[in-house]
Amino acid sequence: MADQSSTQLLSYFTLMEHQGNIILTRHAEAPKFDLDLYISNYRGRTRFDRLLLIGQSSVPLGLDALKAAIVEAKNGRDTQQYRNAWEAIRAAAPGEPEAQFDQAWLDKTTKLNKAETSRLEVELKQYKNNLVRESIRIGYRDMALHLERIGELQGAADTFVRMRGEASTPSHLLEVAKYLIGVMVQKRDWPSVLSNVGKMFASPTSGDEEARAHQPYVKVVSGIANLNSEKYYEAARNFLETGDLVHCQRLNDIISPNDVATYGALLALASMDRAELQSRVLNNTSFRTYLELESHLRKAINMFVNGRYSQCLAILESYRPDYLLDIHLHKHVSVLYSLIRTKCIVQYFIPFSCVTLDSLNEAFAKPGESLESELVAMIRSGRLQARINTIDRLLVAVSPDRRVEMQSAALEAAKNYEKEVLERIRRMSIMAADLEVKGHGRKAAPPGSGVTDMWFDDTRKGVAESSF
Repeated sequence: MADQSSTQLLSYFTLMEHQGNIILTRHAEAPKFDLDLYISNYRGRTRFDRLLLIGQSSVPLGLDALKAAIVEAKNGRDTQQYRNAWEAIRAAAPGEPEAQFDQAWLDKTTKLNKAETSRLEVELKQYKNNLVRESIRIGYRDMALHLERIGELQGAADTFVRMRGEASTPSHLLEVAKYLIGVMVQKRDWPSVLSNVGKMFASPTSGDEEARAHQPYVKVVSGIANLNSEKYYEAARNFLETGDLVHCQRLNDIISPNDVATYGALLALASMDRAELQSRVLNNTSFRTYLELESHLRKAINMFVNGRYSQCLAILESYRPDYLLDIHLHKHVSVLYSLIRTKCIVQYFIPFSCVTLDSLNEAFAKPGESLESELVAMIRSGRLQARINTIDRLLVAVSPDRRVEMQSAALEAAKNYEKEVLERIRRMSIMAADLEVKGHGRKAAPPGSGVTDMWFDDTRKGVAESSF
């Protein structure tokens, strides 16, 4: 029976891999976090989505995560979430009690959802008949939150947009924008997230104290949107400028403080140079609070800044399984790690005119592997200014030819000078031929009119575009 269960589980993860999921199979690839403690940092839809991702990607934690996803779905009102979790656990472990479809719960929840939708529609219709604007706004809000809860995200977004038309105060507009951003994050509609963030702070209330209170939330969602849009530097800036999240409501529906530290540190390592890492990360008092939650990342950044690149990469590599199970990071881990690794190799090589390939392999390559093909790719892409001496097994720096640079600069200066001289000769020829466009000047303003007297000569506005 155990062999049959293992075979079924293996078939399930093979199917997940064919669907594009990154699968962590070996025991060494088990994440360092405890599943219960990790998932306790979240609530709402992101809690279920994270459990489902772990259940579809991690062999050591997959079954426990799917069972927890079933429980989470049945604690909510979204029937589609339950179907998704049930289909996954049925394929992974059909013998488990959670793999038995709960038709009674589904029928009961569907009936409750329909009844609640009908009740809210009747209330909203009454509010519209009474023509009380505040009541209509609240009716739209309650309906949108209900639709969001049962998984009808597009309907919720449309209803929040209608709610915006009934908003009468700046705080109401900010509230609608925040609700809309939350729905767009759940839909993974990143352009709409950034668009609503822009609307939130393009209003006349953008300088108000209430708008500033939403600033940390806005920085977080902007960072997530930029991360998923592969704008890594902008995302790093967003997370590093997050500030205090204590008073942010509905934050756990999207992210945790540990995630702010993880995303900010990794993105900064991938996109910022040593000076920026020192000033924007290590010397950033507001971000330091988050960084203490993930002390290994603070240590990795310190290692990079101090030139201990192999230790920095070793720390990051040990936490790779954790990041591959993160709902926002997992698609970007390979790119971010590649960017960080490239930076480490380039920074390691900068002080030297040549380095032996053996020393580079010892510092950066895995045991028994060579770094040569990676170096070739870096040289071809222009990220590394060097050449490989395969006879002596050396990586030799290629210094720019200063003489060629000076000659190019001199030719560019001569070209600009010639262009300026020709323009001056053209203007002189126009003036000598008396081809200037001369208009009639305006008379001075009458005395006592309150307008400053001035004479405007149209001939000074420009000359005719002619050449000889």
